[in-house]
Formats: sequence, C-alpha cells, structure tokens
Amino acid sequence: MKILFLGDASNMHNCLAGELRRQGHHCVVASNGSRWMDTARDVDLTRRPGLLGATAYLARVAWLSLTAWRGFDVVVLCGHHFLELKPAKLRLIADRLKRHNRRVILSALGTDIVYWRACHDGHTFRYSDYRLGDRPSPYVDSGEYRAQHQDNWQRTDMAAYGDHIVSIIDGAIASLYEYYAAYRPVLGSRATYGGIPVDTAALQPVPRGDEPPQKVRLFIGIQRDRTVIKGTDRLLEAARRLHDRHPEQVELDVVENLPYNDYVQRMRHSHVLLDQLYSYTPATNALIAMAQGIATVSGGEPEYYDLLGERDLRPIINVDPTVEGDLDARLEWLVSPDGRAALPRLWRESRTLVERHNSAAIVAHRWLDFLTAPCF
Repeated sequence: MKILFLGDASNMHNCLAGELRRQGHHCVVASNGSRWMDTARDVDLTRRPGLLGATAYLARVAWLSLTAWRGFDVVVLCGHHFLELKPAKLRLIADRLKRHNRRVILSALGTDIVYWRACHDGHTFRYSDYRLGDRPSPYVDSGEYRAQHQDNWQRTDMAAYGDHIVSIIDGAIASLYEYYAAYRPVLGSRATYGGIPVDTAALQPVPRGDEPPQKVRLFIGIQRDRTVIKGTDRLLEAARRLHDRHPEQVELDVVENLPYNDYVQRMRHSHVLLDQLYSYTPATNALIAMAQGIATVSGGEPEYYDLLGERDLRPIINVDPTVEGDLDARLEWLVSPDGRAALPRLWRESRTLVERHNSAAIVAHRWLDFLTAPCF
C-alpha cells in the first residue's frame, strides 16, 4: 500500500512507517519532528515563528495538499490537529485529503473532542487527565490548563470541527487503551486498538545481572508544557521526598526537553523511569524504557492488560492517583529490600511485555489487519 502519515507524536508514526517499509509498503512521513524531539521524517513541516513563518507554512501545506498528498491508499491523520493550523483551515485540508485519496484514517493518540467527552462523561474512566473520580484533576486548576486553552473544547466551533473529522474518517486506530475506550462507542467496529510501535531491535536491554541494585537510580523526563497534565510535577515531588528520606539508597536524574536520541541514551543509566500518573496504560516514554529493561512507574490498570489479553506479566508499577498516599507508598516500596529484590524480575518482564505486545512488527500487523478488513 501507499501510505501518508500526516504529523507524528514522539516518533510513533516514523517508527511504524519504518516497519511497514520493511514489509514492502511505500510510506511517507510528513511532520515537524515532534518539535524538540527532532524525530526523523521524509517531509519537514516545521512551522517557523512569526507572520512570515505562518504564511510560508500555510502556503506550503496548501500546495502539498494539491499536489503531493494525492493518490494514497491511506492517509493517516495524527489526531484531529494533524497540522499546525486552526480548525477552519484544517477542515479544508482534511476535506481535500478525503476527496483525493482512497481512505483517511485517524491515529487516535491525543486529546480531541471524542476523548475530551469521554473524560467528562462520568463513566468511561475512573480517572483521567481532567478528572479524579468526581472532582477536577490538578491539571484543570493549573496555569498549564489555561495556557493550553483547554476551555476551547467547550466551544461550539471546536466541537463542530471535531465532529466533522469523525464524520469523514474511514476509521480510527487507537495508540492507547484510553483512546480505544473513547472511540469504540462512537465508531463501533471502525475503531480498533493498534498500540504504540517500538523498535525493539534498536532498543536493546541494558546489560545488567540479576543482582538487586544497592542504590536505585530514578529517571524522570520533564516536558515543559506538559508537567501537570502528565502528573510529572507530582511524580517529581514524590521522588524528591523519597531521596530526602533515603539519600544513601536513591539517585534522581531529571532532564528536560531533550532530543529523542539524547533522551533515550540518558535513560539507559537508570533503574526506574517515572512516567505518567493519570494514565491507564504505558505510553511511548514508558515503552521505550521497558524495551531497554527499565522498570516504570506508569499506567498499568487491569483494563490495559485485559485489552492485550495478557494474563501473566504485570511489570508496571501502577499508581492510583485517586488514593491519598499511594504514590509515596509505591516509591517507598521500590527502595525497600523487597522492592529492590523485585527489580531484576521487573526489568526482564518489562522487556518481554514490549516484545509481546508493542514491537513494531506486531503493531504494524494490527494496522494492516484493520486496513485490509473487508469493510474497506
């Protein structure tokens, strides 16, 4: 097949495209390199700052949509906001892509109107980025929430744009359980779970023996504009409290907005990655750590393992953000004799879980099964 990926998120589409090419498909990735991550792409869609940059970006995207972005078997949109344009212009581009290509598929991998509604409906999730049980999450009360204009999801024009995208796509492939749970009631069998692809050949496990570490090295990566929504702020505070309590048993490495390759190499020196607090599932950050045999504090709810059909492995250190003190208790266990003794097993099981369910070949197989289904 001839496949165009419009946009990327944390190298997901570039990784998937690489595997699909190895299987004989023709893929083009057009993206901004996931901003500071500077991930690989075939067509650079970096938008330069200022009016001149905006004008040049719009002109280039309009030209590409009229010329190069035609005749594909599949166009994959990286979420509803697959380009750095406002909804009115995105709608025009999306409609043009729909007219001049065989199928348009949504890669459901971030906040959009469907996921936003699921987070607020009171029954899809026990907790989310926006709500913890029946109360707002810390994100909703934060400056980050306001700076990212999250109230815009309640605007009529934003909802109308999101609903329009849902009406024109041929299907949606979810990268995480959360997006699958949001889209399945809306699209039925036209929504499926794909998962996040990981290049397990390129990400080899850190060579370590089976001996527990004497000093546990914790690693946390900060994204400047996503600390509160991911719960990284609370994870970092808890990690610092742990270090203060056990300075001889804990090391803490904190990095901020590193390019992808530098980030992966820095991570390899750690025993445990602190990733997300409000997620049911491990996302890209956690998966690339797990592929390298690094334990993770991230989402590992029963719904995630059930979706995978995984009955044996439970390597993710899951925290319930609705339970007071659960985060500190989990981290405290990590440095206890039992926790440190369990780390070699968690390292091995983390790698095995990714190999079983998130290797690029397995995720590509899920995508191809969906794209070649009789309904298409």
